[in-house]
Amino acid sequence: YIDKVMTEVAQLFPYNYIHMGGDECSKNFWEKNEGIAQLMKREKLKDMNEVQSYFVKRMEKIIESKGKKMIGWDEILEGGLAGNAVVMSWRGMKGGIEAAHQGHQVIMTPSTNVYLDLRQGDAITEPPVYSTVRLNQSYQFEPVPEGVDSRLVLGGQANVWSERLISWRSVQYMLYPRAWSVSETLWSPKENKNWDSFVKRTENHFERCDQAQIKYSTAMYDCIFNPSKDEKGQLKIELSTELKDLDIYFTFDETNPDNFYPKYSSALSVPKDAVTLKVITYRNGKQMGKQINMPIFELMKRATMK
Repeated sequence: YIDKVMTEVAQLFPYNYIHMGGDECSKNFWEKNEGIAQLMKREKLKDMNEVQSYFVKRMEKIIESKGKKMIGWDEILEGGLAGNAVVMSWRGMKGGIEAAHQGHQVIMTPSTNVYLDLRQGDAITEPPVYSTVRLNQSYQFEPVPEGVDSRLVLGGQANVWSERLISWRSVQYMLYPRAWSVSETLWSPKENKNWDSFVKRTENHFERCDQAQIKYSTAMYDCIFNPSKDEKGQLKIELSTELKDLDIYFTFDETNPDNFYPKYSSALSVPKDAVTLKVITYRNGKQMGKQINMPIFELMKRATMK
């Protein structure tokens, strides 16, 4: 059956590679299956990772018989890597580094930098997903780690998984401006990268997007919250921004802040009976970020979870 499927895939797509997946495979059904137990005994497989590796290696033979080369996610390293497989490293860079050290070609796509379906600002202002990749995190992506032969790194890839994206506008919002930062990393010499220059060019792109009615995120202007507890258990709140030329203004009194309100300069203590910290960012007297109304209980919860 798999051979027939791969035959059709190879005919439909005239490219050199077929990506067979291989990630996030639940093995609990295999553990209870008598047929798998017999397979393990016959093939001398020690655990479920080796069972998956057995299947992946069979897949590689089928794919190579079609004149193609197999790509798989970094889980295919577990249990033993198929002979000529290309590894796409998504759980950080570790899998790609390990595969390259084994002499395999790799594609770097770490979720920590280039999963663009993850939120790009604070959780209370962004779509409900499990983690954050801010613009400067995506800009810091470097597909060729130290100690890895660059000839084995085929490149990098940004991913936008769409199970939580309900419209093309929401896809655009997640893509831009982070797609531009990944593009610059992959298409420009490393020594030419400059964060401040990139930010200026990003703002120019915003104007083009406005003209073309393309949706984008302005989260790079928003305030970042870093709550903690001091030695007495009192809440302390540090504020920052991705961009260095922004001023943060705040209030605890339920009014809406602007640039005539107190400007942030050092860690904040919460006044008695305050229930909300409201913040906003300005540049040269112009509002840049959106107002964020952060509940104090949310900051306390985050500080407790550290």
